[in-house]
Amino acid sequence: MRPPSGGTPAGDAPRRLRAGALAALYARPGFRLRRAHQVAQSVFAEECRAHEVTTTQYGILVALRERPGLDQIGVSQALGLDRSTTGTVVALLEERGLLRRDPHPTDRRRRVLTLAPDGARLLRAIAPAAERARRRLLAPLTAEEAGTLGILLERLLRHHDADIRTPLLRPPA
Repeated sequence: MRPPSGGTPAGDAPRRLRAGALAALYARPGFRLRRAHQVAQSVFAEECRAHEVTTTQYGILVALRERPGLDQIGVSQALGLDRSTTGTVVALLEERGLLRRDPHPTDRRRRVLTLAPDGARLLRAIAPAAERARRRLLAPLTAEEAGTLGILLERLLRHHDADIRTPLLRPPA
């Protein structure tokens, strides 16, 4: 209900303040990065639904294909995952027969992770869907903008990697 003078009701002031605070929150880089991550995961999930693989599972399988012989800690470092998440996902992938955990040749406490034949087949089968997800995610950007986004994100991550309380990304040599 509008006051007769044509102004706004007094009750609108807190709503405007809240809207302003939300707009400020929505403009924060961290908020936008989190939302972008949610969108990326959602697009991947939709495109890869038939394969029943999450982005984390896919990342672990790719890491093992590219760097055979990593142990669980090596995988977590290669992908910047915490050890607990890595352990849970590795156990699930092992149950599905997509990877194996074998004893390390010299250290009985460690297990070497190996991509199983079913895991290699899954990666070949999922490749077109994963590529569709990548293209779909970047569809609103030109090729140049997509390249710039990648460069800027890499710069941001490299700058903060050593100082943050998240798992440090240590790509294998």
